[in-house]
Amino acid sequence: MESVTHTGMDMGTELQKELDPLENARLQFEEAAARLKLDPSFLQIIKEPRRATIVKLPVHMDDGTFRVFTGYRVQHSIIRGPAKGGIRYHPDVTLEEVMALAAWMTWKCAVVGIPFGGGKGGIQCDPSKMSLGELERLTRRYTADMIDVIGPESDVPAPDVNTGEQTMAWIMDTYSMHARHTVTSVVTGKPLALGGSAGRREATGRGVLFCIREAAKRIGLNLKGAKVVVQGFGNVGSVAADLLAKDGARIVAVSDVHGGVQNPAGLDMPALLKHLAMTKSVAGFSGGKPIQGKAILEVPCDILIPAALENQITHANAGKIKARIIAEGANGPTTTRADKILNKAGVLVVPDILANSGGVTVSYFEWVQDRQGLFWREEEVNDRLEHIMVQAFHDVASMADEHKVSFRVAAFMLAIKRVVDAIQLRGVYA
Repeated sequence: MESVTHTGMDMGTELQKELDPLENARLQFEEAAARLKLDPSFLQIIKEPRRATIVKLPVHMDDGTFRVFTGYRVQHSIIRGPAKGGIRYHPDVTLEEVMALAAWMTWKCAVVGIPFGGGKGGIQCDPSKMSLGELERLTRRYTADMIDVIGPESDVPAPDVNTGEQTMAWIMDTYSMHARHTVTSVVTGKPLALGGSAGRREATGRGVLFCIREAAKRIGLNLKGAKVVVQGFGNVGSVAADLLAKDGARIVAVSDVHGGVQNPAGLDMPALLKHLAMTKSVAGFSGGKPIQGKAILEVPCDILIPAALENQITHANAGKIKARIIAEGANGPTTTRADKILNKAGVLVVPDILANSGGVTVSYFEWVQDRQGLFWREEEVNDRLEHIMVQAFHDVASMADEHKVSFRVAAFMLAIKRVVDAIQLRGVYA
């Protein structure tokens, strides 16, 4: 009896470790760092976040009561430039999750070669149960409490899960009121009217497309007629699907938090996007059959785009995935244990720090445009984005081929080397 119970506990502990984003970030870092054979003292400098801030945020609610929310901002690295990373509003936000996401932002910025370090923020709340006024008061209080942490030269936030242009506008305005002048470059992902960049909303999904194009060439897959599955039909997933469909791919299944729909013959994308605009969900779309939960990950396809939340592909379902290419539109959708199963099966996984880096790349463009007060046409933004994404893909591919490792390990190796190179050039102030 003790033996059975002990095994169950071990399995539970193992699963908990597999789903721990901080543990996955640590494992990814250590595997790549070990292959680089770098000075351990330099690795110690970049392994841990440089700063983690926790704030308690009292907010006046619509019913007259006060609620206290917990907010976080983590700066993992500022070695290559200001910290850069989104702010998410979600009931499950934890310090550990934000620390992992901040580290991933460091590597993401380094992979595409933009002059930022990594940061991330979050507030533990359920925005679906809050009014617009409550969200504004929460955002402004968070910004005021982080006023000495964020800034255009130190730490530049952006949208993430359950935040968007309006959230960034509130942050920019609050920061500007304290600064006593308008500071558009304190955040990115703003509305166009407040210094946002053309092409920013589509940037992450467009970057996924550019990576898929290069990955398809690498394995000899013709995108015309290729079957695509998208988990998470939000901003990233819907844009990537729409652009892939325009390239001739067949979108055979999509899902969001409310449900999913599949059609082996291909979904009618214009009709689906119209349905999404009207109902705010893909659920109930008449052009296919319903599909629920993680079952969508196992739909036969050539290309799978997990664009929802972390830990969607684990050791439990990795062996059932039939895709040839997985392009990670979300951060951390694949656990380390699942990675090994997919690699053994010959699946080309384009990791999150490469595949979804289009968003931070155009955020960099927005920051540059704000600072110079001169804005680019959308065509110019997209051309610059494609150049950077294609170059980054081939930089990672070269590292993978040279060291005979997966794309994920290669991407981390490339990123870590670039950060360590910056430390060696700057020196360590002590």
